[in-house]
Amino acid sequence: MSGTTESNSRRKTGYAPGSASSGRQRLAGVLDIGASKITCFIAKMDHGRRGHIRVVGVGHQSSRGISSGGIVDLEAVEGAMRLAIDQAERMAGASIAAVTVNIATAGMKARRVQGVVNMGGREVTDRDVKRCLKIALHGFSEPDHAVIHAFPQRYRVDENTDVRDPRGMFAHTLAVEMCVVSSPLGPIRNIALAVDRCRLELRAVVATPYAAGLSALVEDERNLGATIIDMGAGSTSFATFNEGVLEHLGVVPFGGNHVTNDIARGLSTPTASAERIKTMYGSVLEGPDDDREMIDCPGMCDDPRLQTDQAPRALLTRIIRPRVEEIMELVRDQLDQVKPDNPWGRRIVLVGGASQLEGVAELAAQVFGETVRIGQPIGMSGMADAVSGAGFVAPAGALRHTLNSQHETIHSTPELSEKRQGLSGLVSSNPVHRIWYWLQEHL
Repeated sequence: MSGTTESNSRRKTGYAPGSASSGRQRLAGVLDIGASKITCFIAKMDHGRRGHIRVVGVGHQSSRGISSGGIVDLEAVEGAMRLAIDQAERMAGASIAAVTVNIATAGMKARRVQGVVNMGGREVTDRDVKRCLKIALHGFSEPDHAVIHAFPQRYRVDENTDVRDPRGMFAHTLAVEMCVVSSPLGPIRNIALAVDRCRLELRAVVATPYAAGLSALVEDERNLGATIIDMGAGSTSFATFNEGVLEHLGVVPFGGNHVTNDIARGLSTPTASAERIKTMYGSVLEGPDDDREMIDCPGMCDDPRLQTDQAPRALLTRIIRPRVEEIMELVRDQLDQVKPDNPWGRRIVLVGGASQLEGVAELAAQVFGETVRIGQPIGMSGMADAVSGAGFVAPAGALRHTLNSQHETIHSTPELSEKRQGLSGLVSSNPVHRIWYWLQEHL
């Protein structure tokens, strides 16, 4: 109890134990609230290596109370969050006052909007660019959704398309095309409440597949075109990058837990046993000896007089493969609807806990007809082997989003970026921030 009181006091006063020099360094905290685990990372920039992030604290707990990216049991989620945060703070030797949270709700979507400004043949200034972006943002309307990202993809100066930075050019017409990512307001409201009950500030909400792309894709992949697929426990989310920016993202409401449930039903075994069987023997590719290799399948009843059933490993594969293949095909179908002529870029990168099933990369290569690899966090130090694999890519990406200013969602527009952070009127119209301010006043 005394440790919890001390931690809460440190959050209120902003005090962090340790040396004075470490206290002056900027610490970032992130939370990844998934259906199987809740993870907290604490990190800071490694100033000895440009752009490199050093993780100083890690905590993760089994998740309870999460379904399809949303909270269904607030107290259970709050308890797991507190444990993960406390574990990470103890490892870091410092407390955090704010967190960035990953989110991958079933209704999360990306839409393209455009803004056009009449320039009258004069030089484009920074103010003109900001006005063009503001017009584009005002063109987005999605009832009961909160905007969590807005990415300028390309500018048009008169007839010149794909302009990266129009400032200083002369134009009669300036236009911008933006990718706006939004999420249903309900799940964000509940996450904001859970964070507030942990006595933390909600710094930002980040789309899970976008964060995963920042962490697991190399710069050439983001520039030349790649799609990252985060195969979580409750859902599978994906994001397509091209020319260095996000092009599209989406969510499929199936993940690793659905595979586990299929195994439990198919082998008539408890869910916990099905998860263990999936982890130890699960594969989407049949082997030559699978018909002869037998797997122990504990029965639903704990009666020791009942003999444990056995099933051939081939049966397990025949249960797992259809579900994983279905998930891949649903992602492919969504991508086809967006860009049927060039849907996925030149590369597929798989991350998330479910991507570690044996043979998943080979199956994805068959479904997508593209080169596929399993991703892991890139450009970070201080991560133990247990948290440096595909299952921890999203929180690592949220750290990169928080610590690297060049990855802010609105590029080269300080005024709009400040507005998103609550420094002017535009951000006050964002439902995420209105929720947070209400929580601060009333809780």
